[in-house]
Amino acid sequence: MKSIINEYPQNYDAFRLSSTVGTLAKRMDFTNLTPEIDLDRIQVTEYGVARPSLQLTGFFNFFAFKRVQIVGLVEQEYMKTLDDEVLAERFAHIASFHVPCIIFARNLQVKDSILDVCKRYGVPALKTDKETDEVEAEVIRFLRFLLAPRQTVHGELIDVFGLGVLIQGDSGIGKSEAALSLINRGHRLISDDLVEIRKVSEESLVGLAPELTRDFIELRGVGVVNIRAMYGYAAVKEFQTIDMIINLEEINRDKSADRFGLDHQYENILGVQIDKINIPVRPGRNMAVILESAALNFRARIMGYDAPADFMNRLSRCREDILDKQKSDLIKDLSENL
Repeated sequence: MKSIINEYPQNYDAFRLSSTVGTLAKRMDFTNLTPEIDLDRIQVTEYGVARPSLQLTGFFNFFAFKRVQIVGLVEQEYMKTLDDEVLAERFAHIASFHVPCIIFARNLQVKDSILDVCKRYGVPALKTDKETDEVEAEVIRFLRFLLAPRQTVHGELIDVFGLGVLIQGDSGIGKSEAALSLINRGHRLISDDLVEIRKVSEESLVGLAPELTRDFIELRGVGVVNIRAMYGYAAVKEFQTIDMIINLEEINRDKSADRFGLDHQYENILGVQIDKINIPVRPGRNMAVILESAALNFRARIMGYDAPADFMNRLSRCREDILDKQKSDLIKDLSENL
């Protein structure tokens, strides 16, 4: 069985997998006991799994039939107490709900009567030699990835010093130009204009490019350019976790700006809070250097150093020193006048 490393598979094509029983069986190296059934036509819609223990006793209230069913040692031992006719009837009842598939763990022997029922109802029967709890854990992890909530947003996703920076802003503000400047400085493009976001865990978002626009950037006045062809494979990346959002905005002199960076802002994407900063844009500003500085400052903060807080502490100490000196001078003047 192939394990899932770091919560999700490590290649772009993995994010294009369809949520079918065929994908699950291939990924987990399951043996298909019902080759007559086309696994790729059966969708999996829930990432949870179920053990049909109660259903084998005839209790079907609140049956989680939309989930992948896993038969382990406990179910197998109970099945031995049933005669073939009753066993086939119970499996027929289970299969009549059109469950996505039934997985037999621990290399358990599957009776022909059960396989006949599965074929009759079009329910795939799969088999593996892995322990039941291992199968449950791996299936849940993979299905969580496969069925991860997803959302498409406008912006540029760039790998800057290993951080996933999502650059957003109004149309024509200069997002693509800023991204190209960063690529010229050795950083890597993930996606231009549209970013597909997947929630691969409760705290992690991964962004990637739609297949159609992968490797391309559209520049006003120039047209569409292929970054991989122009700069080589080192200039592009297949996908990247999203660590921070930088919003480019027109400079507004009537709006009070946070000059110190003390106000931390966040944006909620698919239930995950992502750090966000707003950067004013105007002609003459070196956006690549500014974006690099923002990324490095963010990295320092998540590693424990907060520059604005450090500066305010210094300012506070300096103010206290000035007040102490003024107080000392006042006491000295009063003493001399007495």
